[in-house]
Amino acid sequence: MRKLSDELLIDSYYKALELKLNTEFIRLIEMEIHRRSLTNKIKATS
Repeated sequence: MRKLSDELLIDSYYKALELKLNTEFIRLIEMEIHRRSLTNKIKATS
């Protein structure tokens, strides 16, 4: 995931949510978003 651009990472996150992919996979994306300090670029999905 480190090779993905920030934009592609965010897009992948939304697509994974839309497709209701495995929650562990989504959690990995969320962890990378947090590691990059991009949490302000995603909307609250709860």
